[in-house]
Formats: sequence, structure tokens, C-alpha cells
Amino acid sequence: MSATHTAARPRLRADAVRNRERILDAANEAFVAEGGEVPLDEIARRAGVGNATLYRHFPDRKSLLFHVLLYVNHRITERARRLLEGDHDPFEALSEAMLSTADDCLGALCIELLDSGVDREHPELVASRERVFSITQRLIDRARDSGQLRSDIGSGDLLIAVGRLTRPMPGGLCPGGRTMARRHLQIFLDGLRAPARTELPGPALEVADLKEEVWSQEV
Repeated sequence: MSATHTAARPRLRADAVRNRERILDAANEAFVAEGGEVPLDEIARRAGVGNATLYRHFPDRKSLLFHVLLYVNHRITERARRLLEGDHDPFEALSEAMLSTADDCLGALCIELLDSGVDREHPELVASRERVFSITQRLIDRARDSGQLRSDIGSGDLLIAVGRLTRPMPGGLCPGGRTMARRHLQIFLDGLRAPARTELPGPALEVADLKEEVWSQEV
């Protein structure tokens, strides 16, 4: 079995589901904190499971990172869905969705993806990415239609900025981690409110304008 395995997965028992999610949470934390080469034994220790349990769910490092990416994309999509369905102010809903990406360290995970050998065009990963793009666009459209989001901002602008602002500084030079990422995201979000104070150079960038090569390099 590999990260590109697409056969139907057997239904897991409740305890197995909990163990799987603990491993994915621990792996997300470990990959962000220590990089993609963190020992899998360390991830198992962080998750509070045995090595055999980790390997039963994820037979190799590539498979684990692949499923961490799917897991984080699903979490982002579900949070955004709840914000859309709830009685939330449109701009505040967009802001909360963007701020929560600091908790997932989205930019750091994208860096690990580039060096991991994971197939970025795997159908499952492409589909999960498209769901993130689609629901983000809905949040943006609603905030723009409310008159609260400046009209010269596109979905691509926002997604690239989020990727950059949730990327860790080289060598851990920036203190504060997620708090600092949230701080800088909040500054950025405050600049998105209408009316615009300044004219932006160049046209707005939409998701449709983002080719895979550009997205990989920028985020």
C-alpha cells in the first residue's frame, strides 16, 4: 500500500478512528515543528500509540504526509462550511476561516509537500484542494456582496497571502509560532476591509489564475 492507493478503505472501529486522528494530529504538529524527516517513532510517541499502530494505518512516511494533507484540507473545509451555515457576519466568517489556518500551519505543510515526493496531482488530493478553493470562494463572495470586503481582492490573493503568513521563519527565528501567525493574518485581514485606503498594483488574482507551478512556488 502507498500514498497513491485508491482502493476502498475498510470501515474502522471507533477506537481505530480515534487512534488514526491522534496520529494525524501528532504528525501535523511534528512535521511543522521538526520538518518532514521527523522519525515516525517520534510521531507515534506524540500520538500516544505504539509504532505498530502507526504503521498499520500509514505504512510509510509518504503515505502519512499524504493523509495529513487530506486531513487538514478536510478540517479547513468543514470549518468553512459551518461558518457559512451559521448566523455569522460575512466578513467575520471569512476572517475566522483564514485565522484558523494558522492553527493548521498550512504554509508549513505546503513546504513539506514540495520535498516529500507526494503526488500533488493525485485525484484525492486534487479533489480536497478544490473543495478548499470552492468553499473559500463562497466565503469571499459573501463578504464582498455584503460590502465589507474591498472589491479589488481575489480569492487567489487571499490564498497566497495565507500560505505565506502561515509559513515558519527559517531556523525558528520568529518567536510566538501560531500566535504570531494569527497576529500577522489579523493585520492582513484588517487591510481587506472596505473601503480601500489605497489602490493596489496589478489586477486581482483569482483561484482560476493559479496554475499548480505558481501555487507551489508561492505557497
